[in-house]
Amino acid sequence: MIFGRLKLENAEGAILAHAVDAEPLGILKKGTVLDTAMLDALKKAGHLSVLAAKLEDGDIPEDTAAHEIAKTLAGSNVSVRAPFTGRSNLMSEQNGIALLNRDLINKINTIDPSITVASVKNFEKIESGQMLATIKIIPFSSPEEYVNKAIGFAELADRSLVSIAPFLRKKIGVISTQLPSTPEKLIHKSEKILLDRLQRCDNEITFRQTVPHHENDVAIVLDKLSRKQCDLILIFGASAITDVRDVIPTAIKEAGGEIEHFGMPVDPGNLLLLGKLKDCTVVGLPGCTRSPKLNGFDWVLERLLADVEVTPSDIMAMGEGGLLKEISSRPQPRDKRQKTMPKSEPNKIAAVLLAAGQSRRMGTDNKLLALIDGKPMVRHVAETLLASNVDDVLTVTGHEADEVVKTMWDLSIPSVQNPDFDKGLSTSLKLGFELLHNKFDGILVCLGDMPFVSQDQINQILEVFDPENGRSIIVPTQNGKRGNPALISTQFWEEVRDISGDIGAKALISANDHVVHTVEIDSSSIFADIDTPDILASLTSPADKISE
Repeated sequence: MIFGRLKLENAEGAILAHAVDAEPLGILKKGTVLDTAMLDALKKAGHLSVLAAKLEDGDIPEDTAAHEIAKTLAGSNVSVRAPFTGRSNLMSEQNGIALLNRDLINKINTIDPSITVASVKNFEKIESGQMLATIKIIPFSSPEEYVNKAIGFAELADRSLVSIAPFLRKKIGVISTQLPSTPEKLIHKSEKILLDRLQRCDNEITFRQTVPHHENDVAIVLDKLSRKQCDLILIFGASAITDVRDVIPTAIKEAGGEIEHFGMPVDPGNLLLLGKLKDCTVVGLPGCTRSPKLNGFDWVLERLLADVEVTPSDIMAMGEGGLLKEISSRPQPRDKRQKTMPKSEPNKIAAVLLAAGQSRRMGTDNKLLALIDGKPMVRHVAETLLASNVDDVLTVTGHEADEVVKTMWDLSIPSVQNPDFDKGLSTSLKLGFELLHNKFDGILVCLGDMPFVSQDQINQILEVFDPENGRSIIVPTQNGKRGNPALISTQFWEEVRDISGDIGAKALISANDHVVHTVEIDSSSIFADIDTPDILASLTSPADKISE
């Protein structure tokens, strides 16, 4: 592959390395293959050369290379998505557990830096529609010999790179033991939390019974559930198991079963007991399972429900990454919301209405309170958002917050005051993202001084938002020129936190151009922010003054 700064007369068929402004055609995005019309536009725009790549014999274009490799890596219950920007994704078709071929991924990633494969972890819990792996060709091509080598490794491997062991419906019995001091409320709460865990893995509690905390009583119920052909029996002990001769392990043996393993190198979860009773797996639950927080039992349960064998060796190999108690960000089974939504559910999108600015260029008046057609400017924006297809709206206020909120008193839009509004637009943007990023997939960033953006234009932006397929940032354009509002995936929360000053999300969008999708809007309303007295005067009649 040839890469470098090419004179325009030598650049036909070359692939742009970076976005270039080619008025009147607009912005030519990175990866654009240049044709004569584009080169003529670049020349008219004053460009003499471009930084670009040209493929040579033996080079396979990035999309083709990524897709050909991806097709050889998908296992059972895994689909291959069409390539884009040198990337092809493997997606799950079922809820279940990811089974990863670690040797294969390492072999492919050591072929050449131009070929990269990133995946989820082995045995990770997966939802239908979730991305499992991405095959990315480092721009803009890969040599044919390396692509063929990756395909060869995949074809000779004993199993695919990644497959899904789907969750299967099991017959599950739950035993709760009780001491005189054990409150009924604790038993009900524990079983409810367990049910939440099971439902997240497409299962339910089939049988449940409370018995005294004595080995004879537990053994009788174990035998009863075994005769009912339970696949899995889970036991909440009124007190923790402290030895393989304690109440619960003794009961398993009295019922005719055996103890396979006691203890695991995962904290919380150390005191887990694994046993067998005929064809039924029996698990003595550690006390931490009464909490919805992630613990070692979750890892064991997920595998069992997907018919993935769990041996003593498997449990003893869970120590790496097994220190869970200090990880506050771990997801909790009680939380039904997922960062990656199943295919059957639409993306949830909230709008952040930025209404905190001081309107310095407007003089002493707050432009957001100015009346346009009899309504405060900011109310126009709020009403448009409510009429659109966004799932929620949050207003961030600052300067003259009370007056701004009054203009929308009857719209039932929640608001939050930004104490640092005088430090720039970025502080309001960060505050909005901080409050919403855990609840929504995307945030539509709306300026309070753009009252002419319409409901239909907003819906056009929402319709194409698809982070799963590389459209993580949506920006409206007119003739290639970018405007507002922008829709940004909440996956960029960490980057948003690093924004400072008064430039909003421009730098973030520029830095992630590979996932920016533009929507052509046949209106200049996406540029019409009102930030000077003259602009405001041209839009308001003598009767339209600052609202009181």
